[in-house]
Amino acid sequence: MQTKLDYKSSGVDVEAGDALVDWLKESRTPMPHADRLVSGIGGFAALFRIGFPEMKKPCLVSSTDGVGTKIKLAAQFKMYEGVGQDLVAMCMNDLVCVGAQPLFFLDYYATGRLQLEAAKEFLGGVRRACIESGAALIGGETAEMPGVYHGDDFDAAGFSVGIVDEEKALGAHRVSVGDRVIGVSSSGFHSNGYSLLRRVFEDEIANDDLETVKRLMTPTHLYAGVVLELFKNGLLHACANITGGGMENIPRVLPKGTCLPLLDWAWPEDFGTVQDRAGLSREEMLRTLNCGIGLALVVPPSAVNAVEEAIVRHGYRAIPLGTIAAGSSPGAEPEVRY
Repeated sequence: MQTKLDYKSSGVDVEAGDALVDWLKESRTPMPHADRLVSGIGGFAALFRIGFPEMKKPCLVSSTDGVGTKIKLAAQFKMYEGVGQDLVAMCMNDLVCVGAQPLFFLDYYATGRLQLEAAKEFLGGVRRACIESGAALIGGETAEMPGVYHGDDFDAAGFSVGIVDEEKALGAHRVSVGDRVIGVSSSGFHSNGYSLLRRVFEDEIANDDLETVKRLMTPTHLYAGVVLELFKNGLLHACANITGGGMENIPRVLPKGTCLPLLDWAWPEDFGTVQDRAGLSREEMLRTLNCGIGLALVVPPSAVNAVEEAIVRHGYRAIPLGTIAAGSSPGAEPEVRY
């Protein structure tokens, strides 16, 4: 007798996917911008009502990102909630760098076999991070792909949309020589450099050293609250999210003909461990990892005290990074000088 072959026996459980969608829809936690949500999770597409009469030139702002190979550790140690926050943070922390107010977020979650509890933990982290960032979780996609992903492997991508008044947007056009750069402390490695970090800490990972693993899995800080407060109060000129590439993210928000001679600061201990084990120079470390700086704020000199006070009030440390100086020539590309 021929064995029946259906979608579920091929490795895709449609009912599990439906159950996950139902679980998300049943959440009683109010979403930001609830008055603008015409339809959200569960349909073929989500509708979000727009209209911002308080803005002269409203511009939609978009950002997309993933979690990188940190997701390998999440799967190995079954720590899913934190990488849900990582996914939102990697997108939202980019979005607010232009002063954008987050509006909504969508996720893509792919795995070989949908494990409901793992998916709920991950999406619970996504949802909580969206709420903290002031964005609605408006939709997404859950994909079972047996043969592409194996065992507990999974991957995720995030997509965020916000809005800013073009005339008020942050960026290089607002930055001048003499502006100060203030770092906002990171929570650790955030979500960058994990191909290197998994090799540096391979003995601890292999020996299930949970103290080290928990530090490696610390979620990325969500900076929307502090950035938008400073933006609304007119205290920012530009903002750089310190992600892959480390301090080389800062020139992305500086005008031509300027540079940042970078000050020294005390790195968190784990970054020193990476430097010792990997044999990297100070400059190589600063070009690779955040070294304790999650965000770099470019501010006018008169705003330094107010900005530092706000950073501390939001639970972070304020770290002076230097003063914007003239570059080698008026048309030279902006740079960080180490």
